[in-house]
Amino acid sequence: MAFPRISHDPAVMGGKPCLRGLRITVGTIVGLIASGNDRERILQAYPLLEPGDIDEALAYAAWRMEEREEALVLS
Repeated sequence: MAFPRISHDPAVMGGKPCLRGLRITVGTIVGLIASGNDRERILQAYPLLEPGDIDEALAYAAWRMEEREEALVLS
């Protein structure tokens, strides 16, 4: 799955997934939505964001939640 608005750069926010290279993480956006902030409020608080950034942050978070990590079993 492609997420062109999501960037990972070790020099920006410690490599956390960010929106378009900005210092705004996917986790920040998901947290704001989860705490009841609406899109307009988020866009006012972060004027560099675009509406599509919020959509992609949520889609990325949902995609990441679908990944499963299996414990390593040593014989």
